[in-house]
Amino acid sequence: MEKILERYERYSYAERQLVANDSESQGNWTIEYTRLKAKIDLLQRNYRHYMGEDLGSMSLKELQSLEQQLDTALKLIRTRRNQLMYESISELQKKEKVIQEQNNMLAKKIKEKEKIAAQQQQAQWENPNHHGVNPNYLLQQQHPSLNMGGNYREDQAQEMGRNELDLTLEPLYTCHLGCF
Repeated sequence: MEKILERYERYSYAERQLVANDSESQGNWTIEYTRLKAKIDLLQRNYRHYMGEDLGSMSLKELQSLEQQLDTALKLIRTRRNQLMYESISELQKKEKVIQEQNNMLAKKIKEKEKIAAQQQQAQWENPNHHGVNPNYLLQQQHPSLNMGGNYREDQAQEMGRNELDLTLEPLYTCHLGCF
């Protein structure tokens, strides 16, 4: 029986504490609500002032203060904008350097390949045992109107290649470094 009475007292005491805490918290919530409501009203009023609304009710000092706040905000915005622009310019300059280096490297590769191709062509024309076609024959194939000697055959081209002076034709490239 004593245990039952003890439990009853414990629960009744805990219940009284909860009721007391609820009434205190209700008071705290009410105070908190009024404080937050006032803060929201002030923020809304300031927002309207910043947007240029409800300025008629403001005094001269309030208007000057508002103007100073807006000037300060504009300066901060401009400073941030300039900072972002400088960062962007710096990043773009770095990218430009990388692209310029890649462009220079590609230009060197093209020059090397052109040089190798010219050397190979020179070696091919200088080789007396080459089985290539006379350059005059290539010109006549590309431009039939250049054929001034009548019908032209390959066996004549090989024969002429042995008897005539070989001329070297530089390769024609349609795209120079300006194409990139």
